[in-house]
Amino acid sequence: MQYTTTYQSPLGGILLAGDEAGLTGLWFDGEKYYADHLDPEHEEKEIPLFQSVKKWLDIYFSGEEPDFMPTVHMIGSDFQLAVWEILRKIPYGHTVTYGQIAKMIAKQKGLSRMSAQAVGGAVGHNEISVIVPCHRVVGTNGSLTGYAGGIDKKIKLLELEKANMQNLFIPKKGTAL
Repeated sequence: MQYTTTYQSPLGGILLAGDEAGLTGLWFDGEKYYADHLDPEHEEKEIPLFQSVKKWLDIYFSGEEPDFMPTVHMIGSDFQLAVWEILRKIPYGHTVTYGQIAKMIAKQKGLSRMSAQAVGGAVGHNEISVIVPCHRVVGTNGSLTGYAGGIDKKIKLLELEKANMQNLFIPKKGTAL
């Protein structure tokens, strides 16, 4: 059984979803793929997990790095889970590129190369945004593309973390805007 609750962040409303194993979703209102895999039979209810998640979010949105991680229950393909595990290891206030993640995945799988576009698809379908920090992934050239919550939120999250934004830019056109 999945449960849901809401959280009001400085960047807008957030829907939280969780089950007995952990947090299964964290979506900004209006986000692309909003609640895509939320069980239609879910129940709106405050469960102990949500207290931990809301505490984490309170600390995060105050501009501090939380010193704990709420329990997450990521559900996806083996490839998606591998990409999302790499996302979880991106340090607070830092960015990596889709290409760098592709190289890490290729190395893990013993392949000569991996598609950065495939990585982008997995990053874009991360259901636990912010906590699993897909906003920390940028294009190889520094373009701020591919955030399901919107480029404006991606920028605000990186600014909140005091990430070095000097070489990052919003592309004028592209499919990932």
